[in-house]
Amino acid sequence: MKVNSYTEWGNLKEIIIGDVSYAQIPTIKNHDIHCVDYANYEDVSNLPSSFYPKNIIEETQEDLNMFSKTLTDLGIVVHRPKVNNYSKKFSTPNWVSDGYYGYCPRDSAIVIGDTIIETPMVLRARYFETFPLREIFKNYFLEGSRWLASPKPELLDDLYDRSNLDKPTLTDFEPAFDAANIIKCGADIFYLVSNSGNYLGAKWLQSVLGEKFTVNIIDNIYAYVHLDTSIMPLCPGKVLLNPDRVNPNNLPKYFKNWHKIYAEAPKETEFLDHYAPASPWIGMNILSIDPSTVVVEKRQVKLIKQLEKEQFTVIPVSLRHCRTLSGGPHCVTLDTVRNDSYERF
Repeated sequence: MKVNSYTEWGNLKEIIIGDVSYAQIPTIKNHDIHCVDYANYEDVSNLPSSFYPKNIIEETQEDLNMFSKTLTDLGIVVHRPKVNNYSKKFSTPNWVSDGYYGYCPRDSAIVIGDTIIETPMVLRARYFETFPLREIFKNYFLEGSRWLASPKPELLDDLYDRSNLDKPTLTDFEPAFDAANIIKCGADIFYLVSNSGNYLGAKWLQSVLGEKFTVNIIDNIYAYVHLDTSIMPLCPGKVLLNPDRVNPNNLPKYFKNWHKIYAEAPKETEFLDHYAPASPWIGMNILSIDPSTVVVEKRQVKLIKQLEKEQFTVIPVSLRHCRTLSGGPHCVTLDTVRNDSYERF
């Protein structure tokens, strides 16, 4: 089918689920990874490098395969990326790196309406992360989808600045952002300025989308990385919020009259230390199947009960190492076809 996705909640028809084969922490600790993933560390030279432990890879692959089966059983078409060896080194004229992983396709591309957009990701290690997705994108293109790639960023040291950790570590040297800095509410797009997205990236996105869409900048709730563990619209008029980050003073005015669900405190789940783990709030990283059905990591029992009280049907899935690998049900997926349309909510 042609891609179509205007919201985070439209009836899901097709999706990409990531792959964890050859997932690793880059062995080359450049200035970029210090500023983005490890900004709170003074020294990154002795942090883990190379492949994640074998048991984490194997168990996560089991979880992703079961997640895929769960969605397939619901009649949703699931696509998977090509397997890629992320340990291979690559370079530009200015730097050398090796790769990261294909676990989170949510980060490297986004579908807005009938358009696939490959984003200018902020980490050098993730420079070619869309390549394992290209066969999927090509097939959508042949079915009539639009397919765009942002200008390839140079990712020079000028883009990164950790001299003041009270503000995001990205400068506006060039447009740079991960797709997971974005959530969609029809004609309104919300864009988080943080260590993984700068103002110039929002300006570029607005120029591409044109007057049909409004890119709303959020720059006062969470400076670390992505938006989908802070604000997640679940259906028209209902939004899930992180109470540690979002309050009535910094909540975007757009959601003022929406029903606000402040997520229960997440269950602390295990993780490998020093692997740039996600915060416990990865527990509220959920995927909507339709306006009344959501996928939640199964250990988040309090959140599951809370959402059930809000009249949502909850599908629990296992992602045992979501904190170590920094990706919950929303992160490890990329919705490509939803039965929704352009609207202003």
